Amino acid sequence: MFIRSERLFLRPSWPEDWAELHALLDDEAIVRNLACAPWPYGPDEARSFAASAQGMRHPQFFVTLPGATGTRLIGCAGLAEEDGETVIGYWIARQHWNNGYATEAVRALLSLAPTLGHRRIVGRHFIDNAASARVLSKIGFRPTGEIRLRRSAARPQAEPTVMHAIDLCPATQSDGPEDGGFNPMRTLRAA
Repeated sequence: MFIRSERLFLRPSWPEDWAELHALLDDEAIVRNLACAPWPYGPDEARSFAASAQGMRHPQFFVTLPGATGTRLIGCAGLAEEDGETVIGYWIARQHWNNGYATEAVRALLSLAPTLGHRRIVGRHFIDNAASARVLSKIGFRPTGEIRLRRSAARPQAEPTVMHAIDLCPATQSDGPEDGGFNPMRTLRAA
């Protein structure tokens, strides 16, 4: 699966991506906000992730930025199943922060989610990660009022995470108001 947004191209990982992935994710400021990445993030972890199979219902995408000389890896966005819920996860490399790439990548991924059979997506962020809270809010996620303790390998202990959710309508075969009620889908189609 591939997803094209206004500025980004989301694609599956390929084994040869491991070195570029490692160079970007070997950053404690990023890993401390991820629940599943080990710290320190080494070459073996990058090789394993880059070679992992793509899930059909819960895909992971490398977020790339196309340019005149090809595409550069700038992050990752994907869906996962945890405790019976579909959870969205994402990160953007530090040198690409504050450009709206996380918001754009998550919005693009959510436009695909109804076609994969998802009706509700859960998002979360560590309580001290205001940037991720802004991303979720801009896309339409709403706080559920629940706070859960989560671990991160780059944090010394489990810390509170704020839970968010978004309800998606079923996908339809329309380019208008009947497109499932998810406004970003209309925005992406119009672009």
